[in-house]
Amino acid sequence: MIKKFVCCAAVVAAAGFVSNVASAEELWDPHLFGINEGLALGANPPPGVYVINNSYWNTFKLPNNTAIKLDGYVDVPVVLWSTGLKILGADYAVGISQPFDFTSIGPSGAQANHWGTYNTLLIPYILSWALPYDLHVSTSLGVYADDASSSMAVGHTPAVGVGAGMANWTIEPGVAISYLHNGWNLTLETYYDTSTEDSHSVFANGGAYQSGDEFGTSFTVMKTVGKWSGGLGGYTLNQLNHDTAQGVTVPGAMDQKIGLGPIVGYNFGPLEVQAMYNHDVVDHYAPGGDFFNVRFIVPIKY
Repeated sequence: MIKKFVCCAAVVAAAGFVSNVASAEELWDPHLFGINEGLALGANPPPGVYVINNSYWNTFKLPNNTAIKLDGYVDVPVVLWSTGLKILGADYAVGISQPFDFTSIGPSGAQANHWGTYNTLLIPYILSWALPYDLHVSTSLGVYADDASSSMAVGHTPAVGVGAGMANWTIEPGVAISYLHNGWNLTLETYYDTSTEDSHSVFANGGAYQSGDEFGTSFTVMKTVGKWSGGLGGYTLNQLNHDTAQGVTVPGAMDQKIGLGPIVGYNFGPLEVQAMYNHDVVDHYAPGGDFFNVRFIVPIKY
């Protein structure tokens, strides 16, 4: 890890693809499932600028039509600045991410493909406190801007495939706790997503579409020995209320997901590489399957 700590909390939380065309659900989830696994989210890294890149592949089947494949690639570049400043006794960091994505949906051999840029993710603060007994707690705020290159808003849809992002804004507060001792990284992340109304969605015949609020978690149990690290990661997602289209409840739009899988990493010094795989063990009303993510972390000193 980078001087014992890996990188921060929500800055790599972006662009979760959860299309459910048959039930007319919104095409994206703001937080990419499991994207923060393997990170010591409760602790900001030492002062400096860090470049992080996640290369995330998923292959899903729709819950009500397993003949439809939903494949995606999301690249999530992140710049994190751990400022060295203290606010309320906490280490202060900020970040920005501009993900781009490739989506492929349809029956095997007849899938519609589309490239685009996702909503820009702004992180105005990550505050991290070092507590006794090697505990670290952080709080953060993410803001997803309504600036995707294409979406399901009327007049902004791609020629083929599905939109590259959301046609609304999302606010994402988060809290994480990490226990970092003797090479162990035990981390629990929690976050809450609430989105503004999409007032031009094709799903509501040009009227308003409101995505339901969501509560999600991710966890990491890892051990570092020398330059190698390994362990287990997982995530949960629970949508708390139904989506609505023009004020009418959308049937089946209450996602619940749980995924689990292994994590392995190697520290080349200063470059650190992590790889993780998750399989969905629960996927109610949501596409389910597998994802694989490779993460590169490079510190840029100043």
